[in-house]
Formats: sequence, C-alpha cells, structure tokens
Amino acid sequence: MGTQNYRYVIVGAGLAGVSAAAAIRERDHDGTILLMGAEKHPPYDRPPLSKGLWTGAKNMAMISLHAPAFYDQDGITLALGRRAIGIDARHKTVLDSHGRRVRYEKLLLAPGGAPRRLPIPGEDLEGVCYFRTLDDYIHLREQAVQGRGAVVIGGGFIGSELAAALALSKVDVTMVFPSPYLCSRVFPEGLGRAVQRTYVERGVNVLAGDEPVGIARVRGRLRVRTRAGHEIDSDMVVVGAGIAPQTALAREAGLIRRDGVAVDECLRSSRKDIYAAGDLAAFPCLALGRRLRFEHWDNARAQGQCAGRNMAGRSEPYTHLPYFFSDLFDFGYEAVGDVDPRLETRCEWTEENRTGTVYYLKDGRVRGALMCNVWGKVDAARELILKGEPVRT
Repeated sequence: MGTQNYRYVIVGAGLAGVSAAAAIRERDHDGTILLMGAEKHPPYDRPPLSKGLWTGAKNMAMISLHAPAFYDQDGITLALGRRAIGIDARHKTVLDSHGRRVRYEKLLLAPGGAPRRLPIPGEDLEGVCYFRTLDDYIHLREQAVQGRGAVVIGGGFIGSELAAALALSKVDVTMVFPSPYLCSRVFPEGLGRAVQRTYVERGVNVLAGDEPVGIARVRGRLRVRTRAGHEIDSDMVVVGAGIAPQTALAREAGLIRRDGVAVDECLRSSRKDIYAAGDLAAFPCLALGRRLRFEHWDNARAQGQCAGRNMAGRSEPYTHLPYFFSDLFDFGYEAVGDVDPRLETRCEWTEENRTGTVYYLKDGRVRGALMCNVWGKVDAARELILKGEPVRT
C-alpha cells in the first residue's frame, strides 16, 4: 500500500480539527487536506450530547458541524473510522489504523480527550458507560426510561450535566463524587451547595464526599459500592469523571510536556511543522500569564481556526480567552478566565445563588467571572480580565 501525500493532515475530526480545515481552505484554496477521525459519524458538535439533545433544544440533525457537501465543495478529504496510530516526525508521515501511511507538509494534532477510567474492580462491566461520544449518547438515551435507575459517578462538569439530563428523563439518579459539594472546582461553596440542593429537590440522591470502590453485577443489575459503605443497585452506571488528553501520538513524536503538547503563541509545537489545538494543546495564555490546557468547546473552535490560518502561512498569535457554559436543570451559567474557587470571590447577586455574577480575584484584580443565569456578558467579562485593573472588594 503506497504512501498518500497531503499538504495538510489533521488528526481529529472534532470541532478543533474541522475548524482548522475550514480556516486552511479560506487561505489556501488548492492545498490538499486530509481530515482523519476515529469515529464513524460525520463531525458533530459535542456539547448537545449532555445538554440540548436531552431537553429538546437540539435534535440529531442539528448537531452536525457541516452538511456533507461542505467537505466535497471545499476539497477536504474526510477519513472517518480511521485512527492515527503512529507518527514518524522525521519523515513527516502518519500511520493509521487501516495500515495506510500518509505524508504531510503540515500536521495538526487535535485528537481531543478520552474519559478517565475508574481504578476500581468492575469498572469495565457491560452497562458502565464512560460518556463521551455520540454513540454513548444514543446508547444512554435508549436506556433512560422512566422508572429505571442510574448511578452517575462524578460531580463536575459532565457528571452534573448528565445527572440533570437523566433526572429530566424521569430516571432515578444517584450521584457519587468525592468533593464536598457539586462542581467544587468552579463554584464557590455557597453557590455549589445551593445548586446541589436543587438536585435534591429534583429527586436526585446526592452522595457527596464519597467515591465508588467497586462495581458488580447482582441479579441482573449493577451494584456500586462506595467507600462510605453505601450499596446502590441500578440499571446503568454513567461515569463523568473528566477526560485525559489523547497523548499517545504526540508522545511518540517526542512532543509531550506533562499532560499536553507545549505550543508557542502560534500553536506550533517544538517541531515547527506540527501544530496542536484543542484538549491536547498546552498554550501560553497571555491574558492569565501562564500556560494552560482548556478542555471546552470555545477553545477548540478558536484554536482550530488560529492553527489552520497559521498552517496556511500566517503567524497569528492565539490571544483568545476562551469561555465555557453549562445548563443544570433551570440553572445555566457562562464562565470565562480563571474560575477557581480557591481565589478570592466577590458575588453580585440580583437573586442570591441564582442570578448574578461571581468574580474571582487575585491581588485585587479580576481573573475570572461566572455569570449565573445572566447572558450576553462574556465579552464584557473578558475586557475586565484583560484590563487587569484593581477593583474594590
């Protein structure tokens, strides 16, 4: 099988990869582009899997990133169900899971992340869902029938969304997570405990400060045992315990720094013909003055666009300060900057712990903002963070 040649090869057909392909084509109308995705589905938007598809705000037809004709019209070769399994950075080739080898002039690594596995017995039993993909959503939605039971492991971003989604589907939900209250890596304690009370009022059994130690199949159901001694029988176990960036390819190419690929301000790795974007990229965030990885939709979109333009000849620094958002029953939020509750927080509520803004401060300066049931204020919050001016507390 001969080697195929492309000017641009993009590993990962998620939002970052697709955004990069579109941005390349805007600048380079003729260069060949290969967009390689491990999933068999055409590229789709991931946030609705735990949000809008459950509430009816979205349907399956609405989550495709582009119509199929887009790829043909723009001359983008879409290779689905093909996983990149090796890189030869010296010879500038990528080997895929079908045994095909492709040569690139510029390569973008945007493989996204994979769910973190539970280090406990029974974590791989049938019926344990590590929620991440469209197939996971389709399977879980079929199982989410009124009167059935689910254990959701994790109380962070994905765990909180999935617990709300299942409860809205009339599933009996138990949440298990080790932190003292819901979304403790983002919410200050007062807000986190208030949102957690909403879950309890909605019928969710919340086991905070606890963690699973084993999963077993008992009389046709799944039994989760916890460190505190609880035993919960359910029909499904859904794990939303965060993701880990998919680093295997980059590690083979010698590009890994800690848990990501260190890129410069133009999203180039230490090998100037290899770029990284999305969950994998550890980029210098100029607004916050430190290097970080950001595992959210807005960053994948903006980084993909920037990387694509730079692969096609620009030298554009990535200066975007990304945001993220969530919907938990009737409580929604948008967050931008460093939303770490270990920082000093200042709350401006119109309705306490429901409607208003939480500011996160360091040395008297706003580093992040969490807008709760307040919309259209992300740009204003970005401007406040970028100014770096002292504020009164």
